[in-house]
Amino acid sequence: MTDCATPARPGETLLPFDGRQADDARLTFIGRVRTPWTQRSDCPKNLRVARERMEGASIEMDAAFRPALASLETGQWVFLLTWLHEARRDLATQMPRHATQATGTFALRSPVRPNPIGLHLVRLVAIDAAAGLLRIDAADVLDGTPLLDIKPYFASVDQPPEA
Repeated sequence: MTDCATPARPGETLLPFDGRQADDARLTFIGRVRTPWTQRSDCPKNLRVARERMEGASIEMDAAFRPALASLETGQWVFLLTWLHEARRDLATQMPRHATQATGTFALRSPVRPNPIGLHLVRLVAIDAAAGLLRIDAADVLDGTPLLDIKPYFASVDQPPEA
């Protein structure tokens, strides 16, 4: 059962359409993220928690995209963009479990969003480009989550000036 089958919590409001019907982005999955978690209730809520309890995570790249791994290095930080395929896509406001009032979807890091794209800053632990296997330090997604892209983290441009 996907989260779309879960009823809205008190205080949550629905969008006026079902976002799962849109097909105009024409995204291509380039691989899958492999984790120990098969149910959302077991999955860490964020990367900090995932790093605290990590049991191992990896990326399996589809063969066609393996040449694009050239020049990535062990120890490098990268952003993963994932498609959170089990998330519902129909809430404008959400009621987080710890909250007393609803919050707008765009003010949350929840996987529930019109376009369920996940953003994850991870460290590459090991790379086997020929086999298309990347071990990463942590992941906060369900096993088999589709991978949309990998982008390098550059402190010179990605770190906020105030940090």
